[in-house]
Amino acid sequence: MVFFDLPTDTKKERKAATLFRQNLLKDGFTMFQFSIYIRHCGSKENMEVHIKRVSTFIPTYGKVGIMSITDKQFEEIKLFYGKKPHKPNAPGVQLELF
Repeated sequence: MVFFDLPTDTKKERKAATLFRQNLLKDGFTMFQFSIYIRHCGSKENMEVHIKRVSTFIPTYGKVGIMSITDKQFEEIKLFYGKKPHKPNAPGVQLELF
């Protein structure tokens, strides 16, 4: 999970924030909420690759945090829209190469 709070006061800051979000999408992340993006990684090594990649396109200003959780922990998230529980999205598909 990548969490961020980026300034958007100037045109340059808005452009940097937009570029950061676009780079997350190009790297396979999905928007969970506006400032929270998620990506499934099959292993700790794969996770480290993506952490390193994200760190290369962090804007000059703002705050970015990266948190890793297990599949089981993510599965236990309770999502609410209003007052009714909402079913989580289908889990990501794991590809297997032979």
